[in-house]
Amino acid sequence: MQTDRLLTGVLRAGAVLAALVMLLILCFLLLESWPVLTGLSVFRFLTDASWHPLEGTYNLMPMLAGTLLASIGALILAVPLGIASALFIVFFAPLHLASIYKRLIELLAGIPSVVFGFWGLTTLAPLIGEWQPPGASLLAGVLVLTLMILPMITITAYTALAAVPKELLQNASALGLSRWGTVRGVALPAARTGITAGIILAAARALGETMAVLMVAGNVVQYPESVFDPVRTLAANIALEMAYAMGDHRSVLFVSGLLLMLLVMLLSAMAGLLEKRRHA
Repeated sequence: MQTDRLLTGVLRAGAVLAALVMLLILCFLLLESWPVLTGLSVFRFLTDASWHPLEGTYNLMPMLAGTLLASIGALILAVPLGIASALFIVFFAPLHLASIYKRLIELLAGIPSVVFGFWGLTTLAPLIGEWQPPGASLLAGVLVLTLMILPMITITAYTALAAVPKELLQNASALGLSRWGTVRGVALPAARTGITAGIILAAARALGETMAVLMVAGNVVQYPESVFDPVRTLAANIALEMAYAMGDHRSVLFVSGLLLMLLVMLLSAMAGLLEKRRHA
């Protein structure tokens, strides 16, 4: 009993600490952004002619569009592949093959982002460039991000599926359901919460990924007309310009960081809303 109380206290303290860290980060971003949030019209971030800080124009929308398009494109590719990989490991692969495949996915998860970016810059972008120049493009960013978030989706989906009670699966089999019928009708609904959490974590990583996207996406501030056009994301823009930014330029970069954090918080809120509707 004493151990349980101690563990509960430690877990509560950890949760409070995590919430305080997030709150402090949010306050820091607000503090650094405050000069332009109060001194400039917020609509200028939407309506200025372009992104030229030295000329006093601060349109963030092309970079926000690049961020969202790269992240959504990566999720469209990675989510079905990740869930399919998890289903293969848990339900369809022989035990030895499932173990090897899972180890490979875990190894992929441990590769540093700069290695993905270096591979994309030296191999993937030139291949795309042979098909449709210039190569460094939204498509290259999407493909690199897909490889980076795929392990996270696979591992979280695997954990959620492996935690489904065996009794549910056995009961479904006893009722005459096929293996796929059991997976579709029992395992996936039971593991939905864990799978959703993994997708949200992957989306948050895709939104905030910096180095790999910076290396392969081309870093041109524009609205892409096709997947072969170069783009610049908000995170890449912060990394490129923070070293020399001053005054309003520096504050607007913190506005970019604040916008990224708000997007992640919005994802979390949407996940909570979906979960409440599911249990309603």
